[in-house]
Amino acid sequence: MEPQPPPAPTRRRMRVVVGSVLVALLLAGCGLRLETPPPAEPEPDTIEIVRRTAVTDALFVAEQADAVIDELGDRRRRLVAELERVAADSREQAEQLGGVYDSGLQEPADPPSGSPQSSPADTVGPDDVVAALADASGRNRTAAGTTTDGPLARLLASVGAAQAVSATRVGEYTDSAPPPVVPQLPGPAEVDAAVADDPAPAEDARDDAGADGAGEPTVTAPPDGPEDGEEADEAPAEGDPARTGVSSTSPDSGEPAVVPEGLTAADLRTLVASEHSAGYAVRLRAAIRPEDERSRYVERADVHTDRAAAWALVAGTDGTAQDPRQAAYAVPRGPGDRALVRSVERNLATTYATLVGTTAPDTRTVLVDLLVESALTLDAWGAEPVPFPGLPEQRPEEATDGDGPQEPTDQDG
Repeated sequence: MEPQPPPAPTRRRMRVVVGSVLVALLLAGCGLRLETPPPAEPEPDTIEIVRRTAVTDALFVAEQADAVIDELGDRRRRLVAELERVAADSREQAEQLGGVYDSGLQEPADPPSGSPQSSPADTVGPDDVVAALADASGRNRTAAGTTTDGPLARLLASVGAAQAVSATRVGEYTDSAPPPVVPQLPGPAEVDAAVADDPAPAEDARDDAGADGAGEPTVTAPPDGPEDGEEADEAPAEGDPARTGVSSTSPDSGEPAVVPEGLTAADLRTLVASEHSAGYAVRLRAAIRPEDERSRYVERADVHTDRAAAWALVAGTDGTAQDPRQAAYAVPRGPGDRALVRSVERNLATTYATLVGTTAPDTRTVLVDLLVESALTLDAWGAEPVPFPGLPEQRPEEATDGDGPQEPTDQDG
């Protein structure tokens, strides 16, 4: 049998060529993937910009407070203690707001160009801390009134209120004072305009209020009893806007107030009854105060009574059978007079903070201002400052009362 010739190498060469082509394609593909640019930083949306600005402001306040503490050293110990609280609260606020954004893709970016900055060589004083707090508070209150994120609006309003309180407290040690803010509640003209645009809410408020009936609102207060030495407390100086509790920041535009959109009939009924019962409780305590202190309680009672009337107009229940205002309310007898005022103000602050988060942007400014005003009033009546006024879930011990602020002095060191 003759030996067969070796097979032709055609198929082997084809296999080699095909394999080479595949390897080349794989290598080319790897090259394409390796040359793809790294992931880019995502562009922040409007809500994220608002959040980052609030964080930057809070951290800047803390840095300013730390700088003044270092400058003062062992001098003016009460001011130093106040600044230490401001710095700690500011960092807690920044953390609750989500902290400094870090995507992990690159080194953290520098603070936004619009943020307040100071040179390390600059000398920082208490006035600078007041200015930083006032600026941050104003930005946060504006953002709270306009952002479309309800929970973020509630948090921003609370932080802005806390910063307004801190600006007032630090301002007592300086010649500077934050500008006043006076909440402007909707008047009859604004209510009529809102009803003309959408008459349903006022009718719904009457129907809903009449369906459930208005129970007797009760003014709550801490169960601790009278405070030691409370009768000896001195009223704040007459005409001092930082300590009267009736001013917060009036709108610079001078435009009329807007009826908040999104208030339900139940919300309005709560506002009317809460404000009116607060006025009744404070007025009752005014009757038993010494004559030289009575006017302070009466003025605060009038504020709440007038607000109850304004909210009744908004609800459409003023002068109707569905008006939830009562001739009298149950008022606890145990707590001290100032503790009772703090209790009703704290409850109102919680109510207004809640409504900031549920109402429509660009219409809730009055609710933000009312929260700020309640926080300032709490401070003026001796409550310990907290980093989140109106947000009891952030600070459960907010319901407790301290001994009240001490009088500032330059000779406290």
